[in-house]
Amino acid sequence: MTQVDPFRGVVHAFPLLLMLLAAPAGAQNVLPAEPVEVLPAEPVPGEREEPAPTGELERALVPKPEAEQAPDAPVVIEAEISDEKDLASARARDAKADAAVETVRDRATKPRDTEMSVRLQIYLDQKGFGPGFIDGKPGKFTTKAVHAYNRSVGRVADDWTALLTEVNDSLRETYATAVVPEAAAAWVNPRLPFEYSRQAKEKRIAYRSYLEFMAERYHTSETFLTELNGAKKAYALKPRSALRVPNVDPFLIEKLKEGRTHQQDETLSARTVVIDTVGRNLFIYERGKAPGAPGAAVVVSEKHEGFEPQKLIAMFPITPGKVQYIHRGEWAVANCFELPGWGYDKQFLETGKRSEDRSKVLQIPPGPNLPVGILWSGLTKSGIGIHGSSSPRTIGRSLSAGCIRLSNWDAARFPTLVRPGAKVVIR
Repeated sequence: MTQVDPFRGVVHAFPLLLMLLAAPAGAQNVLPAEPVEVLPAEPVPGEREEPAPTGELERALVPKPEAEQAPDAPVVIEAEISDEKDLASARARDAKADAAVETVRDRATKPRDTEMSVRLQIYLDQKGFGPGFIDGKPGKFTTKAVHAYNRSVGRVADDWTALLTEVNDSLRETYATAVVPEAAAAWVNPRLPFEYSRQAKEKRIAYRSYLEFMAERYHTSETFLTELNGAKKAYALKPRSALRVPNVDPFLIEKLKEGRTHQQDETLSARTVVIDTVGRNLFIYERGKAPGAPGAAVVVSEKHEGFEPQKLIAMFPITPGKVQYIHRGEWAVANCFELPGWGYDKQFLETGKRSEDRSKVLQIPPGPNLPVGILWSGLTKSGIGIHGSSSPRTIGRSLSAGCIRLSNWDAARFPTLVRPGAKVVIR
């Protein structure tokens, strides 16, 4: 079993605008039962976003006169901040945004508003601009995804109208009917213990319910699936049960393989990852010109000689390390592999000093509820990695002990976008 030490290696919601555009009608799309892939016996290892206040929302969505829509200069995102004064200002903006979000809850309560919000979140998710988990209640991560996606295609960041028109023109059904695959039985264990000492004796750190399995599979929360299907149906799930879900490409955990590595790739290893520890987002860039249009795509502000223009191609919300554990600087992706095991060193987590007596380090098997999730991508900075999470609800809200956490469904996409050798900038 492959083992890895985990330490190795603004806010604007939009319900008013959403009501302007109607979701297309039609029968619900039905996903066939997914093919069953029987795994070996030992293949082994929140909270919702709240929308923004109405006042800010309305001001943000009022169309600007033609004269005011002049081409924007490239935006310097918070991830690119190096000056302490700018960093303090960025933190103040982020704190103000968080405070504003707290003032209003349950804004998107009408069915039509919720469905349009779900459609927007689905579209952004499928384009590689993660809005957090899909629940029809967009908040600051959805807003950041909107801004980043718009810039990536050459639009003004807050052009909600153009984006929502694009959503309705491109996205068909909002929801689909999915069948719990028989393979799920190998990934669900209702009796999974919480204590690490007992988890070390398990073969897999599995999901604790079929509802949790299906929520992560379709990039959403157990709460939202319960709202869509009713508690009776949601909590009685078993293999072959049908469930209404967001119409996204599912995260197929049964396709992962313990210890499978992802090697360097000429294209993917040439990309750049910028980790914004203030705004709590991970940006991925590749070489190329940004779209030449108003609101040109965000670019990495680099001053060194020989710098090549880069364009933004993806963005995901993250949980960064605690301030005292953040290692700002330039590193590189050193390795990337699926379903890692985890060495739980209590002394290291509490003091930053590894236990000399390795018998005190618990070896926890792989699985989706492992603290490092379903993927580990270590950096050339020892002790730091980009990895999955056992709790997608906490992404962007809690702080880790130093690593960069993604939701498991976003972590699963990471090696399709970035490979070992890629530059990583932590700011």
